[in-house]
Amino acid sequence: MEAGSTRSILVGVGGSLCQGAGMAERPVMKEWSELVSEEIVDPARRIIDPHHHLWPPGRGLPYGLDDLHADTSAGHHVVKTVFVECHAAYRETGPEHLRPVGETEFVAAKAAESERRTDQAIIAGIVAHADLQSPHLDEILDAHSAAAGGRFVGIRDAGASALEPDALTIPGRAPADLYRRDRFRAGVRHLGERGLTFDTWHYHHQNQDFCDLAAAVPNTTMVLDHFGTPLGVGMFAGRRAAIFEQWKDDISAIAENPNVVAKLGGLAMPDNGFNWHVTELETDATPVTSDQFVDVQGPYYRHTIECFGPERCMFESNFPVDRWSLSYTVFWNACKKIAADFTEDEQTAMFWGTAARVYGLR
Repeated sequence: MEAGSTRSILVGVGGSLCQGAGMAERPVMKEWSELVSEEIVDPARRIIDPHHHLWPPGRGLPYGLDDLHADTSAGHHVVKTVFVECHAAYRETGPEHLRPVGETEFVAAKAAESERRTDQAIIAGIVAHADLQSPHLDEILDAHSAAAGGRFVGIRDAGASALEPDALTIPGRAPADLYRRDRFRAGVRHLGERGLTFDTWHYHHQNQDFCDLAAAVPNTTMVLDHFGTPLGVGMFAGRRAAIFEQWKDDISAIAENPNVVAKLGGLAMPDNGFNWHVTELETDATPVTSDQFVDVQGPYYRHTIECFGPERCMFESNFPVDRWSLSYTVFWNACKKIAADFTEDEQTAMFWGTAARVYGLR
């Protein structure tokens, strides 16, 4: 398979992943990502992984509960996780606005199974999907709550809007003005009224719109996924330094809104443009190590932590999507190396406390 051909495999639908042609043949995932073996850093540290996905067989990326547990039990002390919507297992019949509830039903069943498995990470929270502009919003939220078995913690109605969809592996299809729409803002505001969080991902050129949205809904806890996805492909290829400088200013401005918390992860996707995922196409290549990860991506992590403070940051794996570039164990090693200079209380916040507080995990 040639470099860049991932675009024929994944199609973004409203910020989610769907299966395309050739998925089964792609030599990604576990075997390649685990060619790098490292000693586990700080193995006793408790971790909540607040951002991962699951798909049933034949949908999206191949990643089920067994795959999740193979990762979470591979050396790091991951105790709880939070599933984030990815267009998995929607209902195929019934009212259109309630079809995303099928995903919550699917994940709730996997979460219940995770609780029955001894010494395995528990799926403790579910961030579901809803159209926040829907006139049926309360009905949708009630249905998610009923299906989740006490695990429903928030909604992701992602704002990612691609300027150049054909250049992206995961092209977000949201309207470009979504964050500015009064009806959407009312939906985000209503989540706060119901004690729910609002997760979203978008691209770096949308960070200022996100900042304005955050200021408009101060009573809703907003979770910024994936650092606002600084892009490095297509029209943004070769512009990393300039984008990074603007991105730093945008993150600083976003952090001034106390209702926003930041997820630290999700920078190893193909669209970020680090080209780590391409190296697997070479017979003698290996994935990145944690030291390489820290050297290249550490500045994004450190700047965000500096702006938000550890109490408003949480490390996230974004698996299995980031497995294109590295293994689960290498990712958490890198996070621990980035966090090593912080106090014990600060590290506890970023690996556990912020996620537990924000999502109200039991």
